[in-house]
Amino acid sequence: MDQLAYTHLVRRLEHDSNFHPAAFRSKVLLVSASAYLALFGVLIAIATLLYLGLHWAQSHRSSYNMLRFGLFALIMLPVFWVVFRSFFMRLPAPEGRPIRREEAPKLFETLDKIRLKLKGPKIHHVLIDSEYNAAISQLPRFGLFGPHTNYLILGLPYLLGVTHKEMLATVAHEYGHLCGNHGKLGAWVYRQRRTFGALYEQVRDSSDDNWIQAGMARALGKFMPYYNAYTFVLSRQDEYEADRTASQIVGASANAHGLVRDALLGRWVHQDFWPKLYQQAETAMRPSFMPFSAMRMAFKASYEQWATAERLAEALAEKSNLNDTHPALSERIAATGQKAALPTCIEVSAADVLLGGTTTKTLIAEFDQDWWSKESKKWETRCKYVFRSKARLQELSAVPLAQVALLDLQEFALLIGEFDTPQAAKPVLEHLLKQTGGPYPKAAFVYGHILLDEGNGRGLEHLESAAANDRRLVEQVAQLGYDFLMKHQGEYAAHAWWKKIMPAQASD
Repeated sequence: MDQLAYTHLVRRLEHDSNFHPAAFRSKVLLVSASAYLALFGVLIAIATLLYLGLHWAQSHRSSYNMLRFGLFALIMLPVFWVVFRSFFMRLPAPEGRPIRREEAPKLFETLDKIRLKLKGPKIHHVLIDSEYNAAISQLPRFGLFGPHTNYLILGLPYLLGVTHKEMLATVAHEYGHLCGNHGKLGAWVYRQRRTFGALYEQVRDSSDDNWIQAGMARALGKFMPYYNAYTFVLSRQDEYEADRTASQIVGASANAHGLVRDALLGRWVHQDFWPKLYQQAETAMRPSFMPFSAMRMAFKASYEQWATAERLAEALAEKSNLNDTHPALSERIAATGQKAALPTCIEVSAADVLLGGTTTKTLIAEFDQDWWSKESKKWETRCKYVFRSKARLQELSAVPLAQVALLDLQEFALLIGEFDTPQAAKPVLEHLLKQTGGPYPKAAFVYGHILLDEGNGRGLEHLESAAANDRRLVEQVAQLGYDFLMKHQGEYAAHAWWKKIMPAQASD
């Protein structure tokens, strides 16, 4: 199924889910159950064939018949084992620093109260990780079967950046994915999305090993687009249900304010805070501050940067897409019945209230130490690279462009783009692309990317040339052109471009 057909299928299913929600949920349950039935059917069919084959061989006793049965069993048993093993494929548990009740009694008391009010299942593990996010994960203990283990994952940056009430809304939202009839179905479907997705990737990646894996990969490849479409739409529908649960716990106004803060501050953390921190690697062998120690002050000091009317307007202008089950911010706010408003600068964070000062300081110190132990080598390598590259850039800049060796032109352009601006690299790229001896796919790719960033559609021609001459660039070219055309010409043009650049993948 190509991208355009998949998009149309999702849009049709969204219409069904809006106008016939109960019937749609039944369809999703049927589609999900059909995957189990198909796998069970294969096992039963193989077991039946083996039984009948053995009975036939015993009733027609001869060495030749027993040999025929042995060969048949030799073929069928590996198939049986591969399918049988898929039922017990275990997903990896979420990563994070476990936190105990005695470390954060207020947090666990709050979780107990939310669980009691929502009549939800027990949270078995609470983990703290380094993301500006919160999530809940439910894993079967034995692959597709067995009792479930529930994990609540809270990001330390998130705890430092939101208010106590906003954190309650987030936890209630995540808990809502497990509560009530819609929550139980949604959680089951979510688990199956992960399980079947992992199974498909595993089988697809090993499809060259034998014909059994190749056959399963082809079968799952036909099934997965339909399965993903149905479960995607249900998962998005469940996001609204979880938002209603959050509003039930803290009120619609507090929930809406939290959604806005999540969108604005979360984007600033990813686009400004971390990049500015890593930018220090270009001038120093060690950062001037550790990230988690600096976050609380950075969030307050940068309030007027991320909490602006312009940034809010940008966030509200974004549309829901097929890469995220969460609806767009504007749709989530509208569903609460509230109006989007800029959040206030906070004085007391959720970490202060739910974790307490001592535990918060301990976690900050642990996370800073862990971050630097993982990043120090890359940081030092980057610092040395920048020093050498800037020296090389200065060396090439001292030579008139016409006299720069052909082999050095691309390096020169890439260094300018990295350490000056992409626009400053354009004259060098244009000069290189006019030279004989090409093609120069990397230069064509960079030049096309620059043009698209400027809103110039001529960049597509250069991207297409880059993909045609260097297959390693195909996926990047397809995605860049797709995003540009989606923004400027719409879905049809974007899908046509994708199919043109990646015809084999588009027809899968």
